[in-house]
Amino acid sequence: MTEAAAEIDRWAARVLLLDPSGRVLLLRGCDPARPDHRYWFTVGGGLEPGETLADAAVREVYEETGLRIAAGDLVGPVRTDQVQFPFDGRWYSQEQAFFVVRTDAFTADVTHFAGYEAATIDVTRWWSADELDATAERFYPADLASLLREVG
Repeated sequence: MTEAAAEIDRWAARVLLLDPSGRVLLLRGCDPARPDHRYWFTVGGGLEPGETLADAAVREVYEETGLRIAAGDLVGPVRTDQVQFPFDGRWYSQEQAFFVVRTDAFTADVTHFAGYEAATIDVTRWWSADELDATAERFYPADLASLLREVG
């Protein structure tokens, strides 16, 4: 009998990059273990050793979009929550904090992705709350449209 792998606990910083019309920049990716399971998600990711939430947010925005921001550009956290999810055959329990950064719309520079990101993220797009309400596509967090309206 094999024992189930332990859940990986981690903290993550998520960033709602909002353009002047309130649209959020999302990335579309997949789970490498389930490549047909495609979904949209906010910029951000797990903290590296010694990082604060703000440090991770600044780093992740650059790595995933090419945009250079400073910790002082972050508003929040505007929300914190905990999620559990599978990724690449492992289960994660993630405490996450969401920050807001206001910026002009831009085309994301995805050349700074880590190896697994380059292999699993294929598109970026600016989404309005109304577009999120109307789409049949999967996105996380599931209540993102409401969150966008709250932080408006």
